[in-house]
Amino acid sequence: MRKITADHLFPVSSDPIKNGVVVLDKNGKILALDKRENHDPASLETHQGAIVPGFINTHCHLELSHMKNVAPTGTGLIPFITTVVSHRDVPQHKIDAAIERADKEMYDAGIVAVGDISNKADTAAVKKKSPIRYYTFVEMFNFLNDGMAQQTFDGYLEVFKKQADGNGNKKSIVPHAPYTVSPKLFELINQTNSPQSTVSIHNQETPHEDDFFTKKKGALLDFYKGFNIPLGHFKKTDKRSIYYAMQHMDPAQRTLFVHNTMTLPEDIQAAHEWGNNIFWATCANANLYIENRLPDYRRFMDNDAKMTIGTDSLTSNWQLSVLEEMKAINRFQSYVGFEILLKWATLNGAEALGMEEDLGSIEVGKTPGLNLLNLGKNFTLKKTTRVKRLV
Repeated sequence: MRKITADHLFPVSSDPIKNGVVVLDKNGKILALDKRENHDPASLETHQGAIVPGFINTHCHLELSHMKNVAPTGTGLIPFITTVVSHRDVPQHKIDAAIERADKEMYDAGIVAVGDISNKADTAAVKKKSPIRYYTFVEMFNFLNDGMAQQTFDGYLEVFKKQADGNGNKKSIVPHAPYTVSPKLFELINQTNSPQSTVSIHNQETPHEDDFFTKKKGALLDFYKGFNIPLGHFKKTDKRSIYYAMQHMDPAQRTLFVHNTMTLPEDIQAAHEWGNNIFWATCANANLYIENRLPDYRRFMDNDAKMTIGTDSLTSNWQLSVLEEMKAINRFQSYVGFEILLKWATLNGAEALGMEEDLGSIEVGKTPGLNLLNLGKNFTLKKTTRVKRLV
């Protein structure tokens, strides 16, 4: 049994406890929450700072870890995607080594669970032995070509079969983005996942997505032409891209919309009317890296949206750290305070991945992991705030 205490304890699901104590068994399962005054000081592991639950990273591309520093910053999404597609093929041993390093980096950064996008099976071996729990999203796209839907689905189904599940890991099949998935492929995806699945989709990351659906104009047309992909069959919908996604996805499943940089209040409201389990992942540093912009978080807060935090990949980020994402959000939109960000980074993320029974908050019976933060005055995130993994 361990008794760990710090200046403040943030359970997330309840109010902070000054000089709080967490009592755990040898497996990290929480047995009790208490106050320091009720224990012999010699029995306590005492720390300065704040104890918080382990972090949940709801959006990552672990398999792209070998592409760190390959894509230049500030180019916009379409040139970024072109760079990724053009530089994916490198020797397998380099890919494998980068995946190992990135997994360890996330563990050291206090991350206990990851929602990870996979187009290949490269990450399966690492996920099976990692102390991190993974929800693998095997991502499909057929560039809006219904004729390729079954062939595409069958090919990615082989990737899905190879991905780890069990022992805390989960997996589901997901669409890449509204502008790359045809109605038939959406249908095949929906039929495969259970109502308990989480389905992730990239959403409204750039203004070009909405231009594509409302006007059939913009940089996405040039992107398709650049890869000689015909779009004669595609007709504009006169609605923003998220409405095409909702038209073809299953509202009974947990849905994780990712990025949402251009999402408007009416889009958020429409999504909340469409489904009861809607989550919104923000990847602040990736948005800054690619397009030098952030979502307006007031739109989500004003509509009681369940926000989560992702890192995206090392292709579009300088590191894989949920804490650094929290700091970036607070730096540029400081009205989003620490306790709000902490919930995004822990309990909301656990709920989005269907892992809230064990993770996301410091409660009796859970095994959420414990992190120590050196916060500033009044629980503020500082440039020098660091995370130390305690459990």
